[in-house]
Amino acid sequence: MLGKKLVTAQKRGETRALCLGLGMVACSMMMYFFIGITIVPFYTKSVWTTETMCKVLRANIKEQAPCPSSEGSEDDAFPYPCLQVWVNLTASGQEVMLYQTEETLERNPKCSYVPGKSENSKEIKTRIETIATNFQKYQTFPCYYDPGGTQTSVILSRLYPLKGLLFAFLWPTLMFTGGCLIIFLVKISQYVSVLSAWQ
Repeated sequence: MLGKKLVTAQKRGETRALCLGLGMVACSMMMYFFIGITIVPFYTKSVWTTETMCKVLRANIKEQAPCPSSEGSEDDAFPYPCLQVWVNLTASGQEVMLYQTEETLERNPKCSYVPGKSENSKEIKTRIETIATNFQKYQTFPCYYDPGGTQTSVILSRLYPLKGLLFAFLWPTLMFTGGCLIIFLVKISQYVSVLSAWQ
């Protein structure tokens, strides 16, 4: 009687462990799919792939010409000082405009920095002035440019660099590996149990 209870408890434990492993594998596949349709396209579409050094030529703030937050979207627009940073690209020696990220160029190609939505215009002005001061202080820094030449501008940092993409794939990979390991151990346990019963 005790042996039957132990066998039943073992089967229940194996079933739960197997469901856990399958659930982990299914969740990891969903995470792979989500990353594949959200982050990967942004990474592959970015043309700013090569890192080089940029030297600041001038950083101007147009106080009298505030820029909208996005072109063609008056509802989301709000005025803010427009910071324009021009740099000398070491790789080609060209004078080009610097943007914070790829998204900055899409939101407003006239400004190097686009702040997030905020009702406090004084904080935005102070932040932009601080950024301009930092560019004047640290005049040489790494930046990214388009080696193909389709984009003449450069960006300060990529939204989704290679390290960030690999880090995004790290957690679903660990979950997938753990799920497969649980399933493998359950199958090994079942095989050993069947082999012992047969002997």
